[in-house]
Amino acid sequence: MAAETERDTPIDSGKRRLAAIMFTDIVGFTAIAQGNEQIALRLLQENNRLTRNILREYGGREVKTIGDSFLVEFASALQAVRCSIAIQEKVRERNSNLPPKEQIALRIGIHVGEVVENGTDILGDAVNVSSRIQPLAEPGGICISQQVYDHVRNKIDFKLEMLDATPLKNVNHQVNVYRILMHRKQEPEDRIELDNLRIAVLPLKNMSPDPNDEYFADGMTEELIMALSGVRELTVIARTSIMQYKSTPKRASEIGRDLRTGTLIEGSVRKAANKVRITVQLIDAISEGHLWAQNYDRTMDDIFAIQSEIAEKVADALRIKLVGAEKKKLESRHTESVEGFTLYLKGRHFWNERNKAGLNKAIEYFQEAIKRDPNFALGYAGLADCYYVLRSNRISREEGEVMKTKELVLKAISLDDSIAEPHATLAMMLFYDEHNFKKADAEYRRAIELNPNYPTAHQWYAHFLLALRSLNEMMAEIRKAIELDPLSPIINTNMGDALYYSGNPEASLEYYSKALEISWEFLPAYYSQIQPLCYLKRFEDAIRRIDEFEKIANHPDQAKFYRAYVDAHRGEKEKVRKVIAEAEDKGGSVSLYFMALTCFVLGDVDKAFEFMEKAYERSEHELLNLAVDRELDDARSDPRYLSLISKIGLDLFPSSSV
Repeated sequence: MAAETERDTPIDSGKRRLAAIMFTDIVGFTAIAQGNEQIALRLLQENNRLTRNILREYGGREVKTIGDSFLVEFASALQAVRCSIAIQEKVRERNSNLPPKEQIALRIGIHVGEVVENGTDILGDAVNVSSRIQPLAEPGGICISQQVYDHVRNKIDFKLEMLDATPLKNVNHQVNVYRILMHRKQEPEDRIELDNLRIAVLPLKNMSPDPNDEYFADGMTEELIMALSGVRELTVIARTSIMQYKSTPKRASEIGRDLRTGTLIEGSVRKAANKVRITVQLIDAISEGHLWAQNYDRTMDDIFAIQSEIAEKVADALRIKLVGAEKKKLESRHTESVEGFTLYLKGRHFWNERNKAGLNKAIEYFQEAIKRDPNFALGYAGLADCYYVLRSNRISREEGEVMKTKELVLKAISLDDSIAEPHATLAMMLFYDEHNFKKADAEYRRAIELNPNYPTAHQWYAHFLLALRSLNEMMAEIRKAIELDPLSPIINTNMGDALYYSGNPEASLEYYSKALEISWEFLPAYYSQIQPLCYLKRFEDAIRRIDEFEKIANHPDQAKFYRAYVDAHRGEKEKVRKVIAEAEDKGGSVSLYFMALTCFVLGDVDKAFEFMEKAYERSEHELLNLAVDRELDDARSDPRYLSLISKIGLDLFPSSSV
């Protein structure tokens, strides 16, 4: 029993977010009520009681009931699906000894999408789609959308089967729908195999008397990840993904399935004055059995030895034989200064916030760390990363920042050539700022050679390979980055970009949605969708994403220009030209490259190349998409295009296909 009036309700007044929405309905309830109101009321009350008990168990928020239907919101698709299975199994158990007229039959539909708060109610696409999917389920069955399928496949015990394409009422785009085969459990060979050499270090808990020592627990987590990354036989999940599980109630087996890791490390840190206790346990993610556990009671002076000891114990427990170079790397110390190391951990803590305040705080700590030890290579690498992110994310554009960053990177490498991070940062600078593709390629390869588990190196190398039109290699690198850091918003966004530029815009949208599910405030996942949505002619969806971007980012000028790009695709030429003229008069932070793309869509080729030349003079990074952007397909034989390609150096690299 779906709500028919929601599409007529204004939905711009509340906050927007992504959610998993479950819609339930009692099959044939109207007919039951017409035949015997007393039985219908009793069945309704029993269904409500049963459903609510299970919702509480799985963290579902009952938004409202609509007659005999429930509208429920969940934080994750997996929880929604597990809850729906539990409900149907409980109903089946209840029905087993009752006559047909006393039985309850439910249909359940689930979708992941955008909702808008309206008091305690929610409205929007996810509600509409889930209500339209629900009637496709068989009595006692569950149907899910493609978006939900992508989150739960290989994570539940039942097989999934795709339904024939069926248009959904009041849904103007195709939605693939799957049904959960409740009578067919997956055989062992159908289930996901968890590799015990794929390992996740869960966030170490801060047990210190001072809650401000949280940075130390987070820093030790990151350092342990770094130490284990030096063991080549291990695949180590990156910090971004594991921090999603900080203070999580999830069991080890659930986390293992989420991250596809066969082995987990969990533990705690207690720091008091100059003493530290670190407790570590190695856990089998399938059986949840402990493979090894150890307590370390040390002074801060011994903190460096603990990381290598833990890494060696893990390798031993997993029957990995460390070669000489690995053992030597584990035992090496980045600094002899405990104070400098502590300041470095604080710097990395704030660097990971990726905002202006956090980055400026990180700079202070890295600078202090270097003062304690002028030969601390990681301190210089951290400082360089701060300046680079400030500039590349347009947070700061100070004069001399490029030179300052490069000096710091080269200093870090000169002090310790075995650290992957500064090699990756240097490669980015050689690529984006100097267009020295040969040296950039060598530095990317060096970073990956030094630490194959460093997801950022694979992610950034994928950017490089995309610009060079090496699409097969590009997809391999971004897939490796996803494998190492599956819950990173930026890497999921970049996977979306990779799929769009490789000719798969529909698939790209799934990764943008996943990035926003991980972090709804992650701005690149909003504006990166605009091109694929316009390519698919889903203009209203593109405008919705721009509206969301504007609310979160508070950048009305950028949002205005993104809307102009959509309007250009709609053919509203004069309206768009007016916006372009206003943007030219203002100057400011709008991307000249994006203005050029908009002009190409309009067919104003001369104006487009004028903006392209200005973008080249301003060294805009987006210009390196010149060889792959679809808007330039009709301009590739133009002498001005060939001149730009040549000036950048991209003419030396022939295209390849996926």
